[in-house]
Amino acid sequence: MSLSSFLPEPEDVRSASVRLAGLAHRTPVLTSRMFDQRLGAELFFKAETFQRSGAFKFRGAANAIARLSDEQRRRGVVAFSSGNHAQAMALAGRLAGVPVVIVMPADAPAIKRAATAGYGAEIVSYDRYTEDRQEIGARLAAERGLTLIPPFNHPDIIAGQGTAALELLEETGPLDILLAPLGGGGLLCGTALAVALLSPGCTVIGVEPEAGNDGQQSLAAERIVTIPVPQTLADGAQTTALGDLTFAMMRDRVAKIVTVTDAQLLRVMRDLAERMKVVVEPTGCLAAAAVLEGVVDVRGKRAGIILSGGNVDVSLYGRV
Repeated sequence: MSLSSFLPEPEDVRSASVRLAGLAHRTPVLTSRMFDQRLGAELFFKAETFQRSGAFKFRGAANAIARLSDEQRRRGVVAFSSGNHAQAMALAGRLAGVPVVIVMPADAPAIKRAATAGYGAEIVSYDRYTEDRQEIGARLAAERGLTLIPPFNHPDIIAGQGTAALELLEETGPLDILLAPLGGGGLLCGTALAVALLSPGCTVIGVEPEAGNDGQQSLAAERIVTIPVPQTLADGAQTTALGDLTFAMMRDRVAKIVTVTDAQLLRVMRDLAERMKVVVEPTGCLAAAAVLEGVVDVRGKRAGIILSGGNVDVSLYGRV
């Protein structure tokens, strides 16, 4: 079977939106007159910080679990994640009555590990620098008869994540540019699908941490580039490679990928707290940092920015 047969289409995002109605929160779209004046643009911030489990990941997780067969629900699922997909899967599984096992790095933020366990998931720890989480997840799936739901390289995950941008565009109307954080590519690819539905003339841009620009390298090389685990505060974007689905979609639907530094992320975390009174984790600040720090020129444009999550470690946030 060809890869194209697994790629989600724009209408899959609309179907996911119907499936998630009343389950996922319809998060607010925030604006700032001060930021608009500073940049000479109209900015619209989709605040997924207010999503269930604190990040956009709940959308994809709930959509994927809703698509399971009765037998798959009974047996349960396994996922691997540094935090937000873990929490999302744990919560979506609890709400649906589906057992969830999470393969999670031992050094994941304490707030994310605690929330994942609090939602009732079983956590299997691993060392992200010496062990392969995909291999561990595949082994657990085979041993226990679980369904493996990866954090980004899955059509139902991608379609579910796209509902965030779909809601944004339903509220704002067509945009000139839309920026989304890029880790493994699920949110960015889902965003591109939503744009194809409601704002086909809009330019879609992904934003990675400078230390972890495997996506940028992959598009430039026209093949999937694998990098070492990046050293960055953006723990949700510490992926080492895109998936085959997300790479194929980004190649066709994303205009470009830019990067920002950890220092820029920290400044924007503070800006968003001071000016908009919203708590955003470093990964969640990627798209905002590209705009507010001048990496992407938005002068004269209507620009959408996805604030992807707010699950930041309290001690880090206090230092910021």
